[in-house]
Amino acid sequence: MSIEDDVALLERVPTLRLLGDTSLRMLAIGSEQRDYARGDMLFNAGDPSDAGYVVQTGSFQLTSSEGGPYELIARPGDLIGELALVLPMPRPSSAVAMEYSSVIRIARSLFQRVLESDPPAARRLRDEFAARTSQIASDIMIAGAKLSS
Repeated sequence: MSIEDDVALLERVPTLRLLGDTSLRMLAIGSEQRDYARGDMLFNAGDPSDAGYVVQTGSFQLTSSEGGPYELIARPGDLIGELALVLPMPRPSSAVAMEYSSVIRIARSLFQRVLESDPPAARRLRDEFAARTSQIASDIMIAGAKLSS
């Protein structure tokens, strides 16, 4: 895929779209493409995180570390490991390729350099994360109130 194709794919990711064209181009140029055969592990639950992945082709099945009911399928345009772009943490899930698949791997170090070089983009991203956190806190309070009644 070309840099233009990668920029167009990154633009489909809601979180990354907030960064704007210049930052997306920097991410596309600095990231790397990786290919996976059916059954290949992208990562295992508990692995240290150092990158996020945007699915280019194919699909990945994500399952929780507890092996419980959490299961998600990531398809082209989906970002896997969003929080890994901003902070180191153990992977909360495992991801395995369901078919021949490719991803754009965005290293945390690259993502942080892009944010440092584009303060307005960093502020937009911070505001988005703050809004999501506020929404989650509100949802938890509503659920707690329903459970206690």
